[in-house]
Amino acid sequence: MSFSFNFDVPALTTKPDDVDGNELQNGKKGNAAKSVKEDTKPAEPAKEAKEHVQPSDPHFLLRDAVTETVTIGALPPLHFLNETVFEKTASERDDGEEILSRTAEQRSDLISGVYEGGLKVWECTYDLLELIEKDGETFGGKAVLDLGCGAGLLGILALQRGAREVHFQDYNSTVIEQLTVPNVMLNCQEDDEVDSEDDKERKGKGKIQEEGGCKKVKAKQEVKDGDPPPKIRAVDLSQHPLLAKCRFFSGDWSTFLALLQTENPHPKYDIIFTSETIYNTAYYPVLHETLHRLLAPDGLVYLATKSHYFGVGGGLHLFETFVEQRGVFSLDHRWDGEEGLQRHVVVLRFKTAKAT
Repeated sequence: MSFSFNFDVPALTTKPDDVDGNELQNGKKGNAAKSVKEDTKPAEPAKEAKEHVQPSDPHFLLRDAVTETVTIGALPPLHFLNETVFEKTASERDDGEEILSRTAEQRSDLISGVYEGGLKVWECTYDLLELIEKDGETFGGKAVLDLGCGAGLLGILALQRGAREVHFQDYNSTVIEQLTVPNVMLNCQEDDEVDSEDDKERKGKGKIQEEGGCKKVKAKQEVKDGDPPPKIRAVDLSQHPLLAKCRFFSGDWSTFLALLQTENPHPKYDIIFTSETIYNTAYYPVLHETLHRLLAPDGLVYLATKSHYFGVGGGLHLFETFVEQRGVFSLDHRWDGEEGLQRHVVVLRFKTAKAT
């Protein structure tokens, strides 16, 4: 998979291209982190946060949907809109932010302060799903936040496995409205309701891809005479009990945090998922503050990331040092990939018991 970044990242004392894992482990880690803490500022003003009301006609979002299904071990199948088809049909979608047209024009997966990559399912999300499957986490009765959710697969899994409530947040409102919400709806029916016989036959003829422990099935949801796709006929999704457990937010992390803190009491999460969100060192302070203020006293943050994001400057080594300097969280490595561009899954928790 190829990646393109269009970032206006402020200059660092230590240039991103000059920072690698060897330098950081040979005593230059502290200096690099110092430059992150003192010299970086977000490239754009904060994007105002808002909560998104679930659509009154959820079927409309899923008409002519082309979907993929990923299955990992014993985890329930996760359905999501095919990103390639999504991009090709961008002109047909509501997009007040104009991120769909701008990313197509600039051929970029990230535009700092404009679009933060939420239309793609990035590799580290699958790493975290595989770890969850291995650990057997069921999320029963827990409050979960999918921070920087994009397609929302991590939050959807928590929803399917018994979470008390799941909140989804992404920088872009278009991502929430056109991708996250439809994906949640795709997964809000039991398997016997979701797959009609025609669907099962169609899936049997679908394109299957296997990556590590993941199996993906791509299928076209066909419609006739303007009717909703077969998957959606079974129940009225607007009344589905799983949707009642969900809330959806867009905006910058700082304004998202401020919005939640207006609630009394404001939400605290037992589990916070965040995948591929530490690519830009300028965002570390607000990300750390958001995790600090929203994590429950005994909660866990699951962070999936690459060692380094070339051309952008962030990565696990810099973030790990930033966390160490703040002294709020401990950070434990749960999985470290050794092949290619190294990927990791780490867990953050409060160093000491934190009062509610």
